[in-house]
Amino acid sequence: MSIKRREFLLLLGGSAGAVALGSLGGCDKKNTLQQVATTENSFLFKPIKGAIPLETAGFKPEEQKENYSTYEVVDDLVLPQGFQYQVIVAWGDKVGDSRFGYNNDYLSFVPITENEGYLSVNFEYISAIPWMQTYQQVIGKSLPFAEVKTALKKNASGKNEINAYGLPDKDPIKAKIKEICSEALLDQGLGIISIRKTKDGKWERTNSTSDRRISGISGLEDKRYLKATGPAVTVFRKKQGQGYIDKLGDRIIGSFGNCAGGTTPWGTVLSAEENFQAQVPEPVYADGTSLDPSKRPFALGDEELFGQGNVFGLAGNKYGWIVEVDPANPNDYGTKHTWLGRYHHEAVGVRVEAEKQLAFYSGCDRRGGHIYKFVSSDRVTNPKDKANSQLLQKGMLYAAKFNPDGTGRWIPLKADTPVDPDIPSNIAGNVIPLPKGATKAEKGKVGFQPLPEPIEGVNLQITKDEEISQFKQNYKRLGDLYTGSSEEQQGAILIDAHYAANAAGATCTARPEDTEIAPNGDLYISFTSGSPDKEGGPDMRVFKSPKSEAPYEYGWVMRLTEDNNDPAADKFKWQMLATGGEPAAGGMGFANPDNLLLDRSGNVWMVTDMSSGKMNSAIKSRADDQGKPANISGLFGNNAMWFIPTSGEEAGKAFLFATGPMECETTGPCFTQDEQTMFLAVQHPGESNGTRKNQASQTREFLVTTTTGEEFMQTRQVPIGSNWPSKTPNSPPKPAVVAITKSSST
Repeated sequence: MSIKRREFLLLLGGSAGAVALGSLGGCDKKNTLQQVATTENSFLFKPIKGAIPLETAGFKPEEQKENYSTYEVVDDLVLPQGFQYQVIVAWGDKVGDSRFGYNNDYLSFVPITENEGYLSVNFEYISAIPWMQTYQQVIGKSLPFAEVKTALKKNASGKNEINAYGLPDKDPIKAKIKEICSEALLDQGLGIISIRKTKDGKWERTNSTSDRRISGISGLEDKRYLKATGPAVTVFRKKQGQGYIDKLGDRIIGSFGNCAGGTTPWGTVLSAEENFQAQVPEPVYADGTSLDPSKRPFALGDEELFGQGNVFGLAGNKYGWIVEVDPANPNDYGTKHTWLGRYHHEAVGVRVEAEKQLAFYSGCDRRGGHIYKFVSSDRVTNPKDKANSQLLQKGMLYAAKFNPDGTGRWIPLKADTPVDPDIPSNIAGNVIPLPKGATKAEKGKVGFQPLPEPIEGVNLQITKDEEISQFKQNYKRLGDLYTGSSEEQQGAILIDAHYAANAAGATCTARPEDTEIAPNGDLYISFTSGSPDKEGGPDMRVFKSPKSEAPYEYGWVMRLTEDNNDPAADKFKWQMLATGGEPAAGGMGFANPDNLLLDRSGNVWMVTDMSSGKMNSAIKSRADDQGKPANISGLFGNNAMWFIPTSGEEAGKAFLFATGPMECETTGPCFTQDEQTMFLAVQHPGESNGTRKNQASQTREFLVTTTTGEEFMQTRQVPIGSNWPSKTPNSPPKPAVVAITKSSST
């Protein structure tokens, strides 16, 4: 299914502008790529040549085999001729009294004056291979990786993990684990740096008093605790409960797993905690209290570093939230608004209109995750008033139900909402995880139906349709699944939002990533991948290939329109606008769409999120060992940025604007108000292979198709590891943020 051009014309305007990346690369002289431009600023660029033939690449079908028979992947930010990038800040650079973290993701530029402002940056996670390999070289001190690995090998369990929280405080291995975890959590969270544009058009840091870090260990020793609002606070303040309580009350140590986010009209930044389950336990008991820290033990191996919250006894229910920060307030270290729900948060679509209720949209980036909407109880008076932050403290969280006919409704996540899960046979992978339920529903209770044994004692893995009927017999409403006072019960539902939404019948989706609000109020959602895993998968009636096949890996873009254009509507309509995949198969030529940005001309900018292990993997056959269609993600080369015009003759076509360095993800594109600069985060270069040594590369073969479906073999040269951003041989790969501008001579 190719993109529907007329639908994209509704993407008029946006929250940020459009500028492009610059490159040392360019196009082959034989390439006849056409120039494309935005409609208002005459922004011309010549699309770069990608790894596979595209309908927008300027080659006729009969020319494609010759021009794509060989392809060289480049370990750089490759951009059109006439554009350049400047590295603003990289991992390890000084920020306030700390340092710039790892795996920079979402970026938010809040202006102070025309050419000066605050750049807020998320730091998502640690890529174990390059982080451990280059830590001493970049940071200038060593960590006891070898000693801890040796100690873990002596475990009776035979696993490279340990419950460090349970070790005696005097145990020397516990101290070494704390040292590693402190540094790993320090490199996560978010940061604020002040920057300005010089007279020669370059950007420089001003190192103001507002520059600061909010890390995964903020509050642990410096007392810079994060705050919280909403019903979950009553759970945090419990003195006793079914599970683990950290005894800190409503004080929270740090923020980590910070992926995408959003920016409010009143100048605050929203940072989304996503894959927190890698560091602390995610499941909770029926009263909202956490599993014991031992359920997510510390793990260290040559290619893994998990459970960083274990040794500090961090309570899992305090992570997985949206964090609001005012970059202009140097004393603001973040507030977690629990009415927005706890799950694997991605981006935040912010809809703020005078005289209307505030609406925040976000997706849970997991296989089978949901789309959520928070609606404030009170209405907005002035969208730019910083008092609007108080609207996030009272309202209701909803989860989306997508009907196959293009309609949908919002399900409130509250105690009296009926229990009505979907059935596994509609879900790719045939799995729906559900809460175990409150203790009153015991096996001896009259009418109680037997169900599978819960996973970790708190969640069920439902794989059969008849088990859903049994579950509904046991539990009639969400309140039956949770315990406590009405406020505590609401808090527990919000803490357990993903599983509560499953129980309420919210639609399992295909890894929702970005949520963008168009000026007309429509919501645009990128769904990255339709493949299932052991946790779940998407509804196959909604998420299908261009040929109606499911499951389908390569992603979609959806438009959601609220009834009567009301942010507080309980019903909506939805439509798929674009599908990833090869052009010959009905796709647009990209795979796994992620962030979406709208420039002021209404054009769409999109980055992709292919997993590091799949990029440039050789594809010699279109079928696996069982004769089923093979995963062909390796065909698409490196992660990239795409430009989709929304007006003119090229409306609705996807043009390749940039490709990232080796094994990286390009994330968080953010624009200045005049659209003369784009800030871009380059995340985890060298994630799979670490430092590129001695210019190592491999020659690989790929069975590629022309845009009309003719197969041919491509020979591709692929660098092994990365040396970006310095690009000097054997230099360490470092996540970094760049500023991208167009050359004044073009």
